Amino acid sequence: MAERLASSASLLPSAASPSSSTRRAAVASGLRLRPSPSRFSQAARRVRGGAGAAGVVPRLRVVRCMAASEAAQLKSAREDIKEILKTTYCHPILVRLGWHDSGTYDKNIEEWPQRGGADGSLRFDPELSHGANAGLTNALKLIQPIKDKYPGITYADLFQLASATAIEEAGGPKLPMKYGRVDITAPEQCPPEGRLPDAGPRLPAEHLREVFYRMGLDDKEIVALSGAHTLGRSRPDRSGWGKPETKYTKDGPGEPGGQSWTAEWLKFDNSYFKDIKEQRDQELLVLPTDAALFDDPSFKVYAEKYAEDQEAFFKDYAEAHAKLSNLGAKFDPPEGFSLDDDKGAVATEEKAVADPAPTSDTNGAGPQPEPFVAAKYSYKKRELSDTMKQKIRAEYEGLGGSPNKPMKSNYFLNIMIVIAGLAFLTSLAGN
Repeated sequence: MAERLASSASLLPSAASPSSSTRRAAVASGLRLRPSPSRFSQAARRVRGGAGAAGVVPRLRVVRCMAASEAAQLKSAREDIKEILKTTYCHPILVRLGWHDSGTYDKNIEEWPQRGGADGSLRFDPELSHGANAGLTNALKLIQPIKDKYPGITYADLFQLASATAIEEAGGPKLPMKYGRVDITAPEQCPPEGRLPDAGPRLPAEHLREVFYRMGLDDKEIVALSGAHTLGRSRPDRSGWGKPETKYTKDGPGEPGGQSWTAEWLKFDNSYFKDIKEQRDQELLVLPTDAALFDDPSFKVYAEKYAEDQEAFFKDYAEAHAKLSNLGAKFDPPEGFSLDDDKGAVATEEKAVADPAPTSDTNGAGPQPEPFVAAKYSYKKRELSDTMKQKIRAEYEGLGGSPNKPMKSNYFLNIMIVIAGLAFLTSLAGN
């Protein structure tokens, strides 16, 4: 396995006093995102070359290779994340961690990792020190012990797993996530600063479109993702926005302080849209980019819909979040894998490699039939034992079958059996 862990020294930056750049939208659980590289990148090798000995072309066989992350470790890490959420109430900052790692994606750049996205780059100092990422050191401190415990997963997958788990554990929808993201390996591969959205731009709606359109997202997805502000608080010492505390945040849970968008800021629902629409509670935060959702005609269609229909919001949010988490990522295997199906439990990739050419004992007879593989004729996904394979083959061939052709029906024998049966019944009736 290729190296996956960055040293803890390079993981956490030295403390720095907030600069003016911190006033970029580094709000807790704000609209920000990113991708990842991995150590076991595996490309399927095609067998080219000429004929082998005796003019026989080498056969291809399937070999199973490990993916970027191990599914079993991801599942265990998910359970550990749930325990952390129960004791630290860190749902908002974990959502923000995943978003900021993937939200640097630029669809106009094809090369990886230059295009940014979900690649685990947020663990390195150059990116962690961006103004929009103020406070995310705390998120890394929370999940680094999980990464140390499960070295068989990438940072890119861990960031997105933490973000998705936080949404679901806060009462949000089940997210159709996939995994297998590859990590970048050096700080020099981090994206430049300035790709994440600001909280208070001069033209909020135009700014949101400029940032999210660059990622390949549309107006519906912008509004749906904005709904994640139903979780969390904005702290003025990190983003420059919000009050030091309100009646909803002064006693926690978790670290007290900040200003939340909703009264129940650890519950994922559609109250964010309801509260912005009504704007009756001065204790709740409304950023310029939040107000734009009801001021802009195109955004307003979706914001009004989500304020009235939580089910519609959950559906659109789940799709948008999953899409966001994949932006810019390089997957290994290329199609990724889910933790909620049997394929994800294997988390492997199949690739073709050449078998050695057959020895000359074929006497130049040409390519031989493909060896019998009993598992091909089984509906199960697990590989059968050698003993079971031999038994199945013996029984199958004993009945006249072959791996290369179906059994032929013996119609004459069938007719004779029917006639014999009728004769037996007739004799019983006569007696």
